[in-house]
Parts: sequence; C-alpha cells; structure tokens
Amino acid sequence: MAALLIPRRSRGMRTRLGCLSHKSDSYNDFTAILPDKPNRALKRLSTEEATRWADSFDVLLSHKYGLAAFRAFLKTEFSEENLEFWLTCEDFKKTRSAAKLASKAQRIFEEFIDVQAPREVNIDFQTRELTRRNVQEPSLSCFDQAQGKVHSLMEKDSYPRFLRSKIYTDLLSQTQRRLS
Repeated sequence: MAALLIPRRSRGMRTRLGCLSHKSDSYNDFTAILPDKPNRALKRLSTEEATRWADSFDVLLSHKYGLAAFRAFLKTEFSEENLEFWLTCEDFKKTRSAAKLASKAQRIFEEFIDVQAPREVNIDFQTRELTRRNVQEPSLSCFDQAQGKVHSLMEKDSYPRFLRSKIYTDLLSQTQRRLS
C-alpha cells in the first residue's frame, strides 16, 4: 500500500539507482574477459592452470588469462584501479629513457596517487607523501612502496573474494566440463 504513495518518478529513480549499485560477478560468457581470440583461449585454458591461480596471488597475476579474469572481477567491485596501478608500475620499471622517466612518473602520480586523482588508489597518507617526494626526483623505484601497499591490499582483500566469486568458480566449471 505504501508503494502506491511513492510518486512514479521516485520509484523509477530508485530502480535505476538500484541497478547501478548492484554488483554482479556472474559471467556466463567468459569471452568478454579473455584477451585475444577468446573462444580459442578458453579452449586452451586447462583446469590445472585455472586451479593454480588459487596457489598464490602472484601465480594469478603472472597468467594472462588469470589476470584477465581477476580484472573482470575487480570491475564488478569497482576497484580495477588497484590492478591498473600495479600493472602501470610494472611497466614503469621497464622505462630506460631518463627523459621519459620524469614525465611517466608525473602522469602515474596524477592518475593514481594524488588526492582526488581520477583513478585514486587507497593508500595511507605517509605512503602518498613519500611517493610525492619520490616523484620529484624519479627513479625506477619511486612507486615501490605504494605499489607494495596496493599489491598487499589486493592479495589480502580482493584475491580471496575472487577465489570465492562466481566468475572464478564458473570459469573452473567450464574448463572441467570441457574435459567431460
């Protein structure tokens, strides 16, 4: 009866907001999360490989399809900036040009570390300030502490949830069904 008293417009807005806030980690079509030639990739992914992702977080990160599945999971949790920052730092460490080092460091800082950055990662004030100072005289290790904090956060928080997620369990089921 109370629902009848709520204006139609208000109910519609509430429904739309509810859809936006709903986190769905159900993927029936894994082709959306697997890089390059997804149908072939899923056929090549073995149950043993997918099972090994549960051995350690670093095993997951080192596997192309594990990384793609984890990224898809983080998107459902609205926290993919953590993985993107970690990957960007890994790429940054490969920078060989001193001229590019400073501009890349500044761009990474502005995108992920600075307060109100577009893809701000969750790090403590001390780490943020240390990183700010490090970027003033950039080196290949200027993001190491921030990257370590983000890695630890993902490993202790997101990774266990990923292993329990529908994305991961369904992916394992699909690889096992293929063997039957």
